[in-house]
Amino acid sequence: MNAERLNILYVSQMPAGPPRCGAQARIGGLMSKLAQRHDLSAVMLVDEEFDIDECRRSMQAYCRDLVLIRNPHGREGLTKRLVQLRSLASGKSFERLRVIFPDVRRAIDRTLHAKRFDIVNLEFTFLGHYDLRQAPPGERKPCLVVDSHNIDYDLVRQYSDVGGIARRLYTEVNWRKLRQEELGTYRAADGVYLCSAADQQKLREEAPGLRTTVIPNAADVDFYKPRPDDPRPDGQTVVFFGLMSYMPNIDGVTYLLREIWPRIAEANPTAKCKIIGGSPPPSLLAMAGPRIEFTGFVSDLRPHLAQAAAIVVPLRIGGGTRLKIVEAMAMGKAIVSTAIGAEGIEAVPERDILIADEPEAFAAAVGRLLSEPDLASRIGNSARQLSETRYSWSGAARALEDFFLQTLQARGP
Repeated sequence: MNAERLNILYVSQMPAGPPRCGAQARIGGLMSKLAQRHDLSAVMLVDEEFDIDECRRSMQAYCRDLVLIRNPHGREGLTKRLVQLRSLASGKSFERLRVIFPDVRRAIDRTLHAKRFDIVNLEFTFLGHYDLRQAPPGERKPCLVVDSHNIDYDLVRQYSDVGGIARRLYTEVNWRKLRQEELGTYRAADGVYLCSAADQQKLREEAPGLRTTVIPNAADVDFYKPRPDDPRPDGQTVVFFGLMSYMPNIDGVTYLLREIWPRIAEANPTAKCKIIGGSPPPSLLAMAGPRIEFTGFVSDLRPHLAQAAAIVVPLRIGGGTRLKIVEAMAMGKAIVSTAIGAEGIEAVPERDILIADEPEAFAAAVGRLLSEPDLASRIGNSARQLSETRYSWSGAARALEDFFLQTLQARGP
């Protein structure tokens, strides 16, 4: 590995830590490993759902210079609705409008003028309209590299297939604006890295000639691993975990509780379903019951995962790869997922994971794990081995470092 020490500026619409969702886990996981060999700075937005001081304390462990900016547009409630209404009369997408305000531009300009950076790493594309190729007088401008967590316009397009008619009509208009913005940012970048080969192929078809690579989602395999004092699998608890304000998770849990869980519950009278994650909407909370628990956010997933008999990923909307799968794999857990939920993860069905798409098949796969603890143990052990060899943040960060260096080299002296 090249020993060159790089100055890297991370620009993001959300803070890297402490992680409350998969996107944050990806950003923070890569940053914390890169910081062992390079100098990292960051300019990041902070929505009202995050404690800005807690974010600062978490990120100071791996960031030399850190600028956190409170986002006045927020994510939920009346403010969100007003931004959505504005976007209907605008040529800009909702996702872009909610991150346009002067404090962001001033912070980016000030940071880039104060110090020379080799790389500006942009998380997502929503902040791609800002001038990210600036440098102090007489210094060379940085390369711009984009981390594509999803092909976001395609993900938003999939939202048009769920919800009521108003949501569908709005989404039909919005995803087309987002597509133009997103592809514009990708085309203007020196390099783009994606979570999966499937997303890489989609982008290559839309924007031929881009420099791209795949940096898979991963897990902290030392943190997420079985421990001697963890609870033993109880043989009856089925767990889903993820940020519950995220539309693919809302749709997945709705599908689970309406179409899959009744079949599991009928065949397994002692089975319980536990949904872990912050900000569940009222439509989901209304489905809670004696055997269905919503925990909200938990500070440490590991005891909950350790106790589970099965982890379920019943997603029907998606892109990129799912952090929840690689984290559960690192914990040595047996997982049942839809094909789209496991997309982009090199897990072999029946060896590392169980795959089922239809409600009856999904329920039957979960039932196998509940009734056959040896099968669950075997699949979980195989998944743990796969996470160690293929899905660690250390390995992902080494691959990203290579991509940064290759991008700089391609630019020339």
